[in-house]
Amino acid sequence: MAIGRLDHYSVRTTNVAASEAFYSNVLGFVSGPRPPFNFPGAWLYSGDPEKGGIPVVHIIGIAERDQPALDAYLGDRGAQTLAGTGAVDHIAFRAEGLAEMRERCTRLGVSYREREVPATRLRQVFLKDPDGITIELNYPASEA
Repeated sequence: MAIGRLDHYSVRTTNVAASEAFYSNVLGFVSGPRPPFNFPGAWLYSGDPEKGGIPVVHIIGIAERDQPALDAYLGDRGAQTLAGTGAVDHIAFRAEGLAEMRERCTRLGVSYREREVPATRLRQVFLKDPDGITIELNYPASEA
């Protein structure tokens, strides 16, 4: 048995629109088709969903009126548990276009920090989504 690459991660949020805007406007993911669940949410794709893009971020809306359907499907976790990454430190993506990301974050007022991985020159950009989840973007040394 072998486990492959990460398929997706899910974010529970009380503000689906803010999360969807962050992942679209800042990270460049594309909103796309989502199954007709009985609770609000959005799926964000790496690439055009009509051309084979992959849904890498599943946003799950937390709203009191939808809680029974969400609990039945994913299990009981109320809004009080939504703070940062919990035991997960961060989510990381390989990326290209470091200069463009710097410009985009500056233009959109998104705070970020950079660092270089010792002995590799791999350039990392760290930022937080609207729910405090740390996102790491890894750029090739050639872009540093």
